[in-house]
Amino acid sequence: MTLDKNKIADLNQANIQAHQRRFGLLSNSIDNIEDILQKLQEFQIAIPSWALGTGGTRFGRFAGSGEPRNLEEKIEDVGLLHALNQSSGAISLHIPWDIPGNANAVKQLAEQYGLRFDAVNSNTFQDQPGQQHSYKFGSLQHVDKVVRKQAIAHNIEVIKHGIDIGSESLTVWLADGSSFPGQLNFRRAFENTLESLQEIYSALPENWKLFVEYKAFEPNFYSMSVGDWGQSLLYANKLGNKAYTLVDLGHHLPNANIEQIVSLLLMEGKLGGFHFNDSKYGDDDLTVGCINPYQLFLIFLELVDGMDAKGMKHATDLAWMIDASHNVKDPLEDLLQSVEAIMIAYAQSLIVDKGALDTARNNNDVVKAQEILQDAYRTDVRPLVAAARLRSGGALDPLAAFRSLKFHEQLVKERGSKTSATGL
Repeated sequence: MTLDKNKIADLNQANIQAHQRRFGLLSNSIDNIEDILQKLQEFQIAIPSWALGTGGTRFGRFAGSGEPRNLEEKIEDVGLLHALNQSSGAISLHIPWDIPGNANAVKQLAEQYGLRFDAVNSNTFQDQPGQQHSYKFGSLQHVDKVVRKQAIAHNIEVIKHGIDIGSESLTVWLADGSSFPGQLNFRRAFENTLESLQEIYSALPENWKLFVEYKAFEPNFYSMSVGDWGQSLLYANKLGNKAYTLVDLGHHLPNANIEQIVSLLLMEGKLGGFHFNDSKYGDDDLTVGCINPYQLFLIFLELVDGMDAKGMKHATDLAWMIDASHNVKDPLEDLLQSVEAIMIAYAQSLIVDKGALDTARNNNDVVKAQEILQDAYRTDVRPLVAAARLRSGGALDPLAAFRSLKFHEQLVKERGSKTSATGL
């Protein structure tokens, strides 16, 4: 689907006066507004190819309508999102769900929509058709070296696909672990996993990064071979300077202090990527910011502070991606909501009075420190985010534009009412 930018311009014009009033009031209270607007324009969040269709649970999947039927249509959908919000300029592929048939053609199509390819993701957490050895009892950790070799070969194949499309990083998430005491020797499981990761690491091109993703539980509930940020950091340190920890918001035990985790990983120079979602209980994969937006703000506060301390570029020195499952919502609408929540939290973190916060901390003024943070959090920065989007050529209100221009109805007309995209 091709987006008619004149229609976006018409919608923006109809709402420009109200926007200018709100933006004018907000801008008067922000000193470094041009710097913030520039940062917001540059910040991009990758959309995962597997999240463009309706997701599911262990109990079932209810396919939607108008879903993308192949990789090319998924790229078109991300291009539509990016045209609306100007903050979704990358796509992350999951292999083998979305293998590029013609890499050059796929790259050219992405470029037409102003997209680049973010990290490629391997899949050894489920068996694929025709696979010789099963991952029922693990992949990179498996007690049988033959199974480990198969999983290693898959990851190396994913790297090759990534090279073809211009990606520069590989994300490895393992379902490996145990469900019962005595099932595994923990030490040997770690050694097997490390040995496997080392072979994958040795296949990385010089300019690539390897992201080791962790998860506290599920599908195994007694132990996970990469169960927390400490284990991931241990692997990354042993692998070398191209290996990093990847943080997924839903991959923690309830009430984990994720903001402290990202702060320490940044301090160590080992935070490589970030997967955004939200949760009530565990790995719920809900819309970003729908449950605990204040925690998202606090996480961004530490991300911005840690990156600034190291002179890192916010937009490019970490890999930013949404990782959610859309079980009851239209996936494109859900993704628009998620990107907006991320941009709002990022903008809130940028308006925090860092000097006043440091003074309050140094004086042990706990009340003042809390007030400074909550003042930024309670500030309605939506006009700021909209202004940055408008400058980049996007819609003042992407979700309203999506609905007003009836994009979903057009996709259903083009693709049909019974479609099912590859993915979760």
